[in-house]
Amino acid sequence: MLKWMLPLLAAAAIATPAAAKELKVGQVAPPIEFTLADGTKTTLAEHRGEVVLINFWATWCVPCRVELPLLDGYYRQVSKHGMRVFAVTTEGSVPIFKMKALFNALAITPAKRIKGIDDATAVPTNYIVDRKGVVRYAKAGAMTLDDLNRELVPLLNERVPVG
Repeated sequence: MLKWMLPLLAAAAIATPAAAKELKVGQVAPPIEFTLADGTKTTLAEHRGEVVLINFWATWCVPCRVELPLLDGYYRQVSKHGMRVFAVTTEGSVPIFKMKALFNALAITPAKRIKGIDDATAVPTNYIVDRKGVVRYAKAGAMTLDDLNRELVPLLNERVPVG
C-alpha cells in the first residue's frame, strides 16, 4: 500500500459514525431514529409492540418500483394487526419534495433519513423487527408476497408484550 494513502484511510475510519450499527438477525435492534418525509421524527422504541419492516429503496431501482406498491398494499391489509412499514429512501438525486405525490399516495411511512444503523449497501434491503425489538429478518433483495407472508404472519400472530 502506498504510504500517502494511510492518513486518508485513517481519516475515513475516524469519520465513520461510531453509533451506527448493522441489524443482525436474532439480536435486539439498536436505538433507531427515523426522520420522516414531512420532517417529523420517530424512533423504533416508540413502535415497540408492533412488527416493524424497514425498507431501503431508491427511485432508480427497478425491483424497488415493484416492491414498494406490494409493501403498501400488504400494509393496508395487515396494519390493523400491529404492523408498521418505514420506507427509507436512499435516493440522493431526487429531492424529497419531488416525491410528495408518491408519498401522499402511500399508506406506509416514508422516511428520508435514519440514524442508529448503517445505510443499506444495496437496494432494496429489508429488515423486520418483531414486537419485542428483536431483528428477525435482514436481507438485500425485493420481497415477494410469499416472502411477506412467510416472514410476517407468524410475527403478527405473536402476542403483544406486556410492559
